[in-house]
Amino acid sequence: MRSGVLVIVAAFALLAGCTSEPDAAPVIAPDTPGGSAPTVAPSDVSSVIAPPPNDADRQYVAMMIVHHEQALAMTRFAPDRAQNETVKGLAERIRFSQEPEIGAMKQWQRTFNAIGTHGDHGSMPGMATQDQLNALGAARGKDFDRMFLELMIKHHEGAIKMATDVRASGTNVQVEEMADDVVATQDDEINRMRKLLTEL
Repeated sequence: MRSGVLVIVAAFALLAGCTSEPDAAPVIAPDTPGGSAPTVAPSDVSSVIAPPPNDADRQYVAMMIVHHEQALAMTRFAPDRAQNETVKGLAERIRFSQEPEIGAMKQWQRTFNAIGTHGDHGSMPGMATQDQLNALGAARGKDFDRMFLELMIKHHEGAIKMATDVRASGTNVQVEEMADDVVATQDDEINRMRKLLTEL
C-alpha cells in the first residue's frame, strides 16, 4: 500500500516542479492504512517520502540477519543428509533466496549506519535450539527430511511474525518492502513444506 502511495506522491512532486505558480496544488503525504493522509506543500515532499528508520526497523534487520543465517545453516545439511529430492530442492531454494536477502539487509545497515544494532536475539520466534540443530545434523534419510521440514516450518512462521510486527511498528519503506517479501515468500514455502510432510 505505502509504495503505491509513494509513486503517486513522486508523480505529484514532479508535476509540481514543472510549474512556477506559487500556489501549486498540495501533495497528499503517505500515511498508515486507514489513517487520514495529510497534505503538504510540494517543496516539503522530500521530507515525507523517505522517513528515517526507527528502532523497530533497525532491530528487525539485525535480528532477521541472524534468523536467516540459522536457516542457511540448516539448509547446508540437506545435500548429504536428505533422502527426498524435493526436500533437497527446497533447501537449495531457501538458500538461494535468503543469501542475497542477507546481503541486502547488511547493505541497508551500512546505508543507515545501523551496523552493530542488536535486538533481543534470544526471543526471536521460530529459532531452533542448539540441541535441535545437533539432532538435525546427526539425522539421515527420512528422519532428516521430516525433522528438517518441521524445524523449517516453525522457523518460517517465526520470520513471518517478525515481519508482520515490523510492518506495524516500523517507519522505513525499504524495511517494509523487505518484510512484505518475507511474508509472501515464506508463506508459500510453508504451504509447500506442510504438503510435503504429509507425503513422506
